[in-house]
Amino acid sequence: MTDGDTVQVIDSSGVKVKVRLFGIDAPETEKRNSRTKAVVKPGQPYGGEAHQALRHKVAGKQVAAEIMDIDRYKRSVAILRLGNRDINQEMVREGWAWAYRQYLDRPHASGYIASEAAARRERLGLWQQGNPQPPWEFRKALRGKGRQPKPRGTAP
Repeated sequence: MTDGDTVQVIDSSGVKVKVRLFGIDAPETEKRNSRTKAVVKPGQPYGGEAHQALRHKVAGKQVAAEIMDIDRYKRSVAILRLGNRDINQEMVREGWAWAYRQYLDRPHASGYIASEAAARRERLGLWQQGNPQPPWEFRKALRGKGRQPKPRGTAP
């Protein structure tokens, strides 16, 4: 498991498959260099908690992945089901992720959006913050920091 919206599953033939959860976007987790342990990418508030919530739900359990798409990183984009539970929607309802409206479609959009509204109202998970920054804005800001020109007159 890498964060609150991406997991690795082992398919029926024993192959590890990276799965991005459909229709949700969880806060980013801090990324560290595996050798030096230095932070290479900062995380967001509640990123670690979202990761742990997803881990608690599915780690070591047999889940069904309803593949909805393949993303640009060649990951399967899926709804994870554990019995009749929609794990993706649970993550939103419990306040660990946003309903990712940009990528949501019928018949899931209304349920995921309603789950987010309920979590906001009840101030669950990340909604305990006053005005949490959505992960897509956080990622955009990080990309922008990498492209800032150096001030004139500075050494390379």
